[in-house]
Amino acid sequence: MAKIIENDAGLQTLEETADIDGRLINDDIKPTTFAERHWSTWNITSLWIGMAVCIPTYMLASYMITDGLSWKEALILIFLGNLIVSVPMVFNGHAGTKYGIPFPVLGRASFGVKGVHVPSILRALVACGWFGVQTWLGGLALFSILQQVATIPDSFAIQMVCFLLFWCINIYFIWKGTESIKFLESFAAPLLIVVGVGMLGWGIVQGGGLSNVLAQSEKLRRPTVQALVTDASQSTLRFHLLEDRSGKVKASEYQLGDGEWQAIPDSKSLALPGKVAGDTFNIKLRGPAATAGEFIESSTLDITVKQDDPALSPYNKFKKYVLWLTAMVGFWATLALNIPDITRYAKGQKEQFRGQFLGLPLTMALYSFIGIAVTCAAIVIFPDILIKEDAPWDPVNLIAKLESPVVIVFAQLMLLVATLSTNIAANIIAPANSFTNAFPKQISFRVGGVIAGLIGIAICP
Repeated sequence: MAKIIENDAGLQTLEETADIDGRLINDDIKPTTFAERHWSTWNITSLWIGMAVCIPTYMLASYMITDGLSWKEALILIFLGNLIVSVPMVFNGHAGTKYGIPFPVLGRASFGVKGVHVPSILRALVACGWFGVQTWLGGLALFSILQQVATIPDSFAIQMVCFLLFWCINIYFIWKGTESIKFLESFAAPLLIVVGVGMLGWGIVQGGGLSNVLAQSEKLRRPTVQALVTDASQSTLRFHLLEDRSGKVKASEYQLGDGEWQAIPDSKSLALPGKVAGDTFNIKLRGPAATAGEFIESSTLDITVKQDDPALSPYNKFKKYVLWLTAMVGFWATLALNIPDITRYAKGQKEQFRGQFLGLPLTMALYSFIGIAVTCAAIVIFPDILIKEDAPWDPVNLIAKLESPVVIVFAQLMLLVATLSTNIAANIIAPANSFTNAFPKQISFRVGGVIAGLIGIAICP
């Protein structure tokens, strides 16, 4: 039988022996040796920076702000949610560091040698799906770069080639093993920090100062004014009204009866001569015809502007807090499950503890704040952004507004780096270990990573 040995730091590993049961273990999932556990606090922190800096993080606050919360409330919930999820991260990571084992092996203690395949494979399949989606997004960034440097048609076939090329880049790092992943994350982390701070500086300078930039966040919240109109067919016609740069109130979307809210085309937008709550206006509206559903010129109607106070009741606001805090905790909940896959390489408990608490909550809060500030700055910088639906929360949309091909190519390259660092650490390591644990004799970490990549293609992202 294999012999367990322990060092002075309380870390345990298996002594190398020739009689390890090949049905349950192989070189990739056996406990890491003491020599293999050399990831420092910076390595763990940089890994979290590489995973946290991605498009979903950048856009995280947008959903809360458009739901009526202020940017401060959104930022606090993001930080608090990730601080909470860091607790199970550290607890589960403790076992990975102490014993040097990945999640599927650790899970045997709770679920049994066979039972662990259920949570392990379920976690793997979720990661495979996200791997496909992230790889497709990376392929689109690569396609955008090619469009800037060469004249190529907007072809799905070429997009598919870019997707497969980016897929191969991901698989390369998996094939090279965990040391290459460590190198990638350590390289990407400072680069992504510098780029993020540079974006923040650009937004503040071009937007007229931080206070002026953040003041624009009110325009990104849900509309504060509604016009309620009853037309000839007795259907209630509702309009969301927003204020443009000149102080003119303009409708951005309409709802007929209980139907879905629909955007009003710019050429048929509505304008009100005032916006004081309780005032009645005699105006002409463009409304949907009762039968055809097309826009027609209506007769003059009297409407009353009704103030919809964005300040929710304490009870409703508490419900929103609970809802969004739960969502923020769930953002990285999957990694809390398989974090031993990473912490098994940490030097010790202090390194994995500090690395996770420094890397996760702070990075998530910082990049969410950058997303808020840069999007708010775009309202000031770009004159065509008048209503919240136009706000470029997605950095891809923001990049599209830039005119310099050099800047666009650089920005897309940074998106590639961010997507690559997130994808490999968050979406490949877990399924590679899970598939290896299921068939240790037949599947290595490398082969498990390739299987995960193939499933990512099979889901047709």
